[in-house]
Amino acid sequence: MAGGKIRKEKTPRGSIGSSNHYQGGIQFHKSKGQHILKNPLLVDSIVQKAGINSTDIILEIGPGTGNLTKKLLEAGKSVIAVELDPRMVLELQRRFQGTPFSNRLKASDVLKCDLPYFDICVANIPYQISSPLTFKLLNHKPSFRCAIIMFQREFAMRLVAQPSDSLYCRLSVNTQLLARVSHLLKVGKNNFRPPPKVDSSVVRIEPRKPPPVVNFKEWDGLVRICFTRKNKTLGSIFRQKRILSIMEKNYKTLQALGVPQAADVAVDMAVLGDSGEMEEESEDEDEDMDMDMEMEDGETKSDFKEKVLGVLKEGEFELKRSSKLAQEDFMHLLSLFNKVGIHFS
Repeated sequence: MAGGKIRKEKTPRGSIGSSNHYQGGIQFHKSKGQHILKNPLLVDSIVQKAGINSTDIILEIGPGTGNLTKKLLEAGKSVIAVELDPRMVLELQRRFQGTPFSNRLKASDVLKCDLPYFDICVANIPYQISSPLTFKLLNHKPSFRCAIIMFQREFAMRLVAQPSDSLYCRLSVNTQLLARVSHLLKVGKNNFRPPPKVDSSVVRIEPRKPPPVVNFKEWDGLVRICFTRKNKTLGSIFRQKRILSIMEKNYKTLQALGVPQAADVAVDMAVLGDSGEMEEESEDEDEDMDMDMEMEDGETKSDFKEKVLGVLKEGEFELKRSSKLAQEDFMHLLSLFNKVGIHFS
């Protein structure tokens, strides 16, 4: 049932507990994000919510010792497992020796390997690769039907956050542009061995078909700027010296090259200080920094600044805040900038 909650499984006293972090003679490493599902009810629920058909090819990322793999093998046509730890690979081969799965195990780093064709992805992943893995999957072609992924709970709630939610951020906007995202289960930390420090959530991701007609790099360039201070007005954000300088440099480069579309040229917007991880931007930095970046009242306004502010006024965005804007609003704002020759990639 969507939005349900899996009860925490208690470890019997005297049994091998989380303090030892062993299963089948394998020691788990928290530093590598190894937290193995041990609750059979949770495993069954994930498989059920994945909606697997008997003809489906399933990509499993982070199979661990194979607790979930066994159920996936029973439900689908085949399972392609991507696992980094060679000890886990040996354990999987031992556990499924004599089954077709033993010849279909691919052991490699999921962020570095080329993903094969698959219908459904099921993943219990190291939390530190949550963002890059999400967008690696969403960029995969041909598109898959859905992904059922276990994330750290706060990251999962960012994925599904809506305008005005406290966790609504660049990650929310970009993910929901490319996919329908829904929260399935909240999972207590004691359902894992060893238990992580925080609770988790299972999320369903369905790529949009057809995909949106937008240059994603340019879209992300705009959204990145808007969420530098998500609770400040866009008028204030687009008056900042640093942002105006970057945008004007990009604008002049495109004009010099005679390129009408941003898709045809790559101008580095990364100098905005983004780390590559789509996390929520900090709102706690000193206000003095914002004052330094904004144009002083007595400063002569440039033609480019007037062009930018004109776009905001035309779309009535000057007093709006990114934390309140929906997908359609960002799409409209991008189209207005593009109409006057301003691009973001």
